[in-house]
Amino acid sequence: MFKEYTQYDGLALASLVNAGEVSAKELLDAAVSQANKLNPKLNAIIHRFDERAYRAAQAGLPSGVFNGVPYLLKDLSFSFADEPITMGSRSVHIISEKDSEIVKRMKATGVNTFGKTNTPEFGLIITTEPKAHGATHNPFKKCYSSGGSSGGSAAAVASGIVPMAGAGDGGGSIRFPAAWCGAFGLKPSRGRNPMGPSFGEGWEGAVADHVITRSVRDSAAMLDATSGVEIGAPYVIAPPNGTFLQAAMRAPRQLTIALHQKPLIANTVVDKEVLAVLEQAAKQLEAMGHRVVPAEPNIDIEQFWHDFMVVVCAHTAFTIDNLERDFGIEHIQNLEPQTYNMALLGCSLSAVDLAHAKHGWHHSQYQTGLLLETYDMILCPTVPTPAVKHGILPPSRTDEMLMRSAEFLNKGFDMGKYAFRSGMIEKLSQPILGKMAFTLLGNVTGLPAMSLPLGMSKKGLPIGMQLIGRMNDEATLFSVAGEFERAGLFTKAAFQQ
Repeated sequence: MFKEYTQYDGLALASLVNAGEVSAKELLDAAVSQANKLNPKLNAIIHRFDERAYRAAQAGLPSGVFNGVPYLLKDLSFSFADEPITMGSRSVHIISEKDSEIVKRMKATGVNTFGKTNTPEFGLIITTEPKAHGATHNPFKKCYSSGGSSGGSAAAVASGIVPMAGAGDGGGSIRFPAAWCGAFGLKPSRGRNPMGPSFGEGWEGAVADHVITRSVRDSAAMLDATSGVEIGAPYVIAPPNGTFLQAAMRAPRQLTIALHQKPLIANTVVDKEVLAVLEQAAKQLEAMGHRVVPAEPNIDIEQFWHDFMVVVCAHTAFTIDNLERDFGIEHIQNLEPQTYNMALLGCSLSAVDLAHAKHGWHHSQYQTGLLLETYDMILCPTVPTPAVKHGILPPSRTDEMLMRSAEFLNKGFDMGKYAFRSGMIEKLSQPILGKMAFTLLGNVTGLPAMSLPLGMSKKGLPIGMQLIGRMNDEATLFSVAGEFERAGLFTKAAFQQ
């Protein structure tokens, strides 16, 4: 077996395969061994198809940049032909008929996919503790959250099972678990990566699919391979000058960076250890020759969370309705309470409510755009706190009972508008939204954003820092991330501790 497997990133492993120093089968042997040893402790992978991957290795994988590299896909938006997709739900078990467009492009790089990773139901909360598959454990500390919704992918990468894994981000779901698991995670610009062919966009453009990685260059190389024009896509955005991989390998120009310290969700307290890492990151950027200046986007934080919740509830209702239409009512009969409740709220809201919310998004986009006229990017925490214990972020049993009661209250009563106006939604959602107080900005605006593993708490849990770039400017983000990585400022992965 290839014992040095975890010492290399994806590009380096592919180089070994191309040079004939190791085979794709040997790499898969190493990944399978890692998965067999670690996954019973982590619960990061919820579906395996090892034999299919071995057949692919024997038959010969595409000779792309990641030729022979073992790989995993998040079990949510990535359709992998002839394999099941559950979306983290007890109610869903669908066999994908074809690959989604981004999976086709990922396959063309030569990755060898052998499993699907855990995710909360429909990716709706930012901890991976679904009732369908159980909780994914943080690779640094058992019984702590790995984040979400790409928590399974982040745990698999940080623990050394694979060097990178497919992930998606609708409210921070790449950056959030990357921060809590000590990995690198970039959410691309709106429209950079394909979402089809089944969908043109997710959550009104808030969702972007990409990867969680250990190295910056793996993320850049994968984005080079997957981005670009897609048939029927609502956006066609400008390609970079050169490649993202080239950008990751070169030093950035001197930048002026806005230091964003105020959470965009009310009543959110930023942990002192997180603030200390933020201060240190600002100093490191200044030592690299950049200028860091305190500056905040002019955003109405009460309207901000409300608009996001309206969009997500509307699309949750659409998802549930779509599943029932396409696959039958049995696929929605055992939903988790928060999913059912969000769908119920979405059904009770009007098209005008959704239009108002999108108008609010435009205000946030405009105000952030004004800030980025002056500054090249924004520095802020990824998450206000290090990882929390399991059982803290999912709804409590009492909250679940309140959610279930909504079904009866809604009959003959406009539950949606009452829930928002009464403050009930704000109260129930604050524990989740508060943790998303810095990541949501990237989704609402569509701006590219990344989480860098730059600190550790006293409890030995990773702390991530976020940089948000100008629209379509992933290249500058990759350059800054590469500068941090080359300087040895990234924290060590879980398996290196």
